[in-house]
This record gives sequence, structure tokens and C-alpha cells, in this order.
Amino acid sequence: MMRKLPRLAANAVLLFGLLAAGPGLAQKPGGVLRMYHFDSPASLSLHEEVTFAALGPAMGLFNNLVLFDQHVPQAGLDTIVPDLATEWSWDSSKTELRFSLHDGVKWHDGERFTANDVKCTWDTLLGKSNDKLRLNPRKAWYQNLEEVTVKDQHEVTFRLKRPQPSFIALLASGWSAVYPCHVTPREMRTQPIGTGPFKLVEFRPNESIKVTRNPDYWKKNRPYLDGIEYTIIKNPSTRVLAFIAGKFDMTTPYNLTIPLMRDIQNQAPQAICELTPTNVARNLIVNRDKPPFDDPQIRLALALNLDRKAFIDTINEGKADIGGAMLPPPEGIWGMPPEMLRSLPGYDPEVSKSRGAARKIMEEHGYGSDKRLEITVSTRNIPQYRDPAIILIDQLKQIYIDGDLEEIDTVNWYPRLTRKDFIVGLNLAENGLDDPDQTFYENFACGADRNYTGYCNRELEQDFDRQSIEADPERRKRLVWEIDRKLQEDGARPMIYHNRAATCWYPQVKGITVMVNGIYNGWRMEDVWLDR
Repeated sequence: MMRKLPRLAANAVLLFGLLAAGPGLAQKPGGVLRMYHFDSPASLSLHEEVTFAALGPAMGLFNNLVLFDQHVPQAGLDTIVPDLATEWSWDSSKTELRFSLHDGVKWHDGERFTANDVKCTWDTLLGKSNDKLRLNPRKAWYQNLEEVTVKDQHEVTFRLKRPQPSFIALLASGWSAVYPCHVTPREMRTQPIGTGPFKLVEFRPNESIKVTRNPDYWKKNRPYLDGIEYTIIKNPSTRVLAFIAGKFDMTTPYNLTIPLMRDIQNQAPQAICELTPTNVARNLIVNRDKPPFDDPQIRLALALNLDRKAFIDTINEGKADIGGAMLPPPEGIWGMPPEMLRSLPGYDPEVSKSRGAARKIMEEHGYGSDKRLEITVSTRNIPQYRDPAIILIDQLKQIYIDGDLEEIDTVNWYPRLTRKDFIVGLNLAENGLDDPDQTFYENFACGADRNYTGYCNRELEQDFDRQSIEADPERRKRLVWEIDRKLQEDGARPMIYHNRAATCWYPQVKGITVMVNGIYNGWRMEDVWLDR
């Protein structure tokens, strides 16, 4: 089956452009968009990073083979459109995915883009290249990819070990950038070269990231902006006050808490704010190799003790969602129905009942008021992590556990997790897209780099494959629910809550669409423009 930009999608994009422009108002080229940025990334190499601190400024430097339509809020298989690929098709066995590529595309340094660059990118991700990535956090995405072959400079084929209908969705994520063969992974960390609408001007850690318009961009008349300046301000109050004072056109996407959004709405009522799910769940991580947490009953006590509503009410003023591994509906496509969720351990709305059971487990293991368990609770040193970690420590006291908070800088946090250098932690499950293949294989498959808790269930992993092969969405959804239910029963990585956060911008910023089921897929920025 051959896929091009669907007529309906093309018409929708055209209609969006007309509506966004308004009567007699066309998109204006020019201007530099000023944004504050919440944190300094370890690098700008997308294939080695996992945080929006990197993806936010870097997604516009690159192109994908395919991309989720940047004007459709809920990303899914039906919203995928061509990018560097002009079209794609599956073979009859559904194990070969062929892409035809645009001609005349150039890298930022003037070199020609070819099919070999696509092969080089995925050979590196598969560990088949001489050039090695320092970190490869999404290697698990491609566990079913056998090889990438090149027919000529305009055609490339991904050959899979078995059918995987949603493989194309993995390629549409903002994380799935195509890299150049001629630039080393080391160089890509600080001086990334892409084919995207923007080129890097400078990356000054803890200060700013600046990108400028790519004058040779292969998409005609894009981007509209002359550039984007990301000023790194780590203090939430400071950056919000600067936005209110008019020093920035836009906030960091998905970064405002409810109280901070309300401050903006009260003091800058002309600002446009959207509160949306993020598909980034706050979760409890427990090192299963460290006593006493090598005991499944102790881990069960931690899960039963959680008062999820208290987290949501305290941090989000009630505006967040309780769910399993998958983002809850309606914004989430694959999340469990509420009645199934409420039947799981620790999800009973009657918290005192679950907490009583947790306390009893601890007492049976010798803990009590006169013998408390002292632990370190580790987390990343930014508010999104630190605030729920403080509540977690307070709740652990209810079952005779005293936690000491350890705050770790961003550049060290993910290497620490990968080494499993923690005992108990508060982490964010940063799902790259709303699809079970990404969530299950990346976070819960045995030995996956981002399976930070070391959970391993070989029998359940066979169900990962079964749902992945299933082409019927409704049958697949029911398989996904059963897998998610089992993950929560096993305490694989207890999900505390699925966050909602706000994005604000002033009316002069046009062409923004905030996606509702993933924070990493909507920031190419090539269609954004300034009306000033």
C-alpha cells in the first residue's frame, strides 16, 4: 500500500492556514521568537537525550522520514504525513517498509542528503556502526528492526523481523531525527547538523540556545521565523515574571503548573494559555536489587501506600489524571477504562484501606513505630520532579519509612538511572509518543536501557509482541489493557499520576498547536510566525 499526504489531511492543513491567518491576514515572514527555557540539556543530540530540555530547541534542527501532522492535537497512526520521505509502502508480508525520498535536500553544512544517511542513522541506533552513541535511550524501539537497506540514493527500506503495524509511528516521533553520515556522534552533541528549518547558532549551557532560519531549507517559504532564542531560566517564578513583563513571546511548552498559569492569566490576561495532558507520568522507581526492596512484598507495600489524589490535589489543584502505564482516555488512545483501573492494587479510592494493608506488610517484616526504615529518595533537581518527591517522602512515613531527599542535576540524573545507582526514586515516564510499542518495550522489556527498575517478565513480554503484531485497533487495545493491568499488579513501576501542564503565548505568536498526547512531537516550528 502506497501512502502519500492524504487529500483530507492536505485540505485540513490548507484550511488551518487560512483560519489561522484570518481575513486578509497572511503569514508574515521574519522576526525572532523569544522563549524562556526551563533547563539546560546535557547535549543537543536527540538520539542521546531523553528530556524536553534537549528536544524543545533541537527538533527544528532536523527532519524525520515521516512526522505527526503538526496541526493535529491528538497524534496517531492516522495523522502521519511525509517529511523527508515523499511516500511509503508496506510489502505483502508487512515486514518491509519502503520509503521514497526527496531529491535536492541539503544538510546545514551544504552536503547532500541521501538514502545512505538514513541507513547510517539506524545502523548507529542498532549498534552496527563504527560510530557509537554515548547513550542510546530508545534502542528498544528498534528491537524488531532487522536491517535498513538502500536501493539507490532516493529509496530506502526498513526490514522487520515480524509484522509491526505501528513501526511507522515510532519513525514519526520528534525523537526520530535523521542524522548525517559525515558528522560524528561526538560532534552532534554540541554542533548538530541537520536538514531542518533552523540551524544552530550557539549553545551556551545554563545560559541560552539560539537557532537561526535555514535559508536553504528544502521546503519552500519555510520557516517563517528568522530565528528562535531560548533563554535558560531555572527558577519558575523568575521566568514567569519575565514572561508577564513581556520579555518573552512564549513559555516553555508544557512547563507551567496550575498556580503559575493562573498568575499569568491574572497579570497578563491577553496571553493565550492551554492546559493539556503531557503523557509524562510521575512514577515511583524502586531498585529491585537493593535490600529490602528485593522483597516483592515490600515493593507491594510501597505501591499500596500511594495516595494518588493527594499528589494531584496538592500539586495540580485536582487537574491531573490517574492511570496505568498508558495515557488515560480521552486524550490517550490506549489507556485502561476507569473500572479496570480501580480494581488494581493501590488504585482503590479508599486509600486508608490500601494503606492499612501496606502497614500490615511492613509490620510483618519487622518494621513499626520503634523500628523505621531509613532510605534515600533520589530525584532530578527541577520542580517537576522535586515537588512530588517531597510528597512521596511524606507519604512513606505512614508505613514506617523515613526518606532523605537526594537532588541530582539533569546532566547526571539519566546516567545515574541507567546505572541503577539509586534505591528509591521519583521519576517521570517520558513517553516519546502515545503507542504501546514505545511504552512497553522501552520501559518494561527485560534489559531495556530505560527499564530503570529492572522489571523482567518473559511471559508478559510475549504479550508485548502479540499486541505489537495485531493490526486491528480494537483487538490490540484489549491486549494492551491486559498488559497494563499486569504491569500494575506486578508493581513494575507504580504510576502515581499523569500530569497536565500549561503552555502560554502572546497573541502575536501564530501557528501553534499544542499536542494533547505527547510533549515530544509538535515542535518543528517551521509553520510558526509572528504578527508584529
